[in-house]
Amino acid sequence: MTNNDIFKKLRVALMLRDDEIVEILKLVDFNITKSELGALFRKEDHPNYMECGDQILRNFLNGLVIHLRGTKENPTTPGEALSKNKVAKPAVSPKKRDFKSSKRKDFKQDISPVKYKNKPSQSKGNKKS
Repeated sequence: MTNNDIFKKLRVALMLRDDEIVEILKLVDFNITKSELGALFRKEDHPNYMECGDQILRNFLNGLVIHLRGTKENPTTPGEALSKNKVAKPAVSPKKRDFKSSKRKDFKQDISPVKYKNKPSQSKGNKKS
């Protein structure tokens, strides 16, 4: 398992966005751009793939400890840090439309039903085959 795989799995498990990872790395004075971060999460056969070095992963893990636990002077519990992420990203569910009622409203009564030639019950002549 490579450092890239570990980094990807941590990102998914902790539900972190790229900008949050950049902020976590800034806690340990390690600057990285979003495009460089995106190169770490690409597939190995992609032309812009970049291998995650030990230094990047080490700084991310140290920054993650500070992000979740806080510093010695200002400690926090990991539950509080994780709940802040969930509160900051509320899930917005779109309103479900009632399609039956909207169909009834849009239905025009002045249209007559169409007779099809292929249906023997609706055809003019009774064809027997």
